[in-house]
Amino acid sequence: MLLRKTALVLALATAALLASTATATAAPASTTAASTTPFAAAAANPVIVVGGLSGVAVAYEPIAARLRADGYRTFIYQLPGLGLGDIPTSARAFASYVDQVRATTGAASVDVVAHSEGGLVSRYYLKRLGGTATVGRYVSLGTPQYGTYVANIVAFLGLGSCAGVVACQQMTIGSAFLADLNAGDDTPGAVRYTTIRTLQDELVRPTGNAAVNDGATNVLIQSYCPLRVVGHLGLVLDGTAYTIVRGALVDGPVRPNCLAL
Repeated sequence: MLLRKTALVLALATAALLASTATATAAPASTTAASTTPFAAAAANPVIVVGGLSGVAVAYEPIAARLRADGYRTFIYQLPGLGLGDIPTSARAFASYVDQVRATTGAASVDVVAHSEGGLVSRYYLKRLGGTATVGRYVSLGTPQYGTYVANIVAFLGLGSCAGVVACQQMTIGSAFLADLNAGDDTPGAVRYTTIRTLQDELVRPTGNAAVNDGATNVLIQSYCPLRVVGHLGLVLDGTAYTIVRGALVDGPVRPNCLAL
């Protein structure tokens, strides 16, 4: 069983290759760099980068560093148990973390930039736990909003029902969790919702399942930059993807820089 779970984690999250003992679920700490760009504002919401399945905090330092360089007070949230457990339970822990960030910074609201499973955790917080009162902008990167066949394929490979990994079961297309999350309005509250996806996402299939309905801004990178190759983990490393994130955080138009490093 241990071997099966290890195989599953490697299949669902290449970030596991960066495994570390780093954690971001304790009292939040932020480092903010002075910005020389026009994107940061003194009154900007703090930004919480939410990791995905098996995504250790250090894997999100590249995108956090970009945000700090743009002047944002930036925090990284590593999912409890590396996101292997129940997504609603992770969302309740995330709700407490948001409160800690708000208390630490004195901000009324935060913005969320969430990768993969982290987008489901954050969206459950918004939709089911009253998070729309404390989040201004929601940006997801490669989140299986409507599930992924990769999770369904695990059973086909003989690993049973996701080898017992609850989050994997919940990310299966047609799961009870997703049926509940996607019932009714996908974009509740006054939150500005943006989803970012890539055709080369090896873990979210079909890639259209990374979009949401009801007024969200859904961005497919290759619709603007057809030659750009970006994988699942690459969404938190890629310069073009970051230009979309940066625009979303200032309510700007979708204008990706296809040559960004």
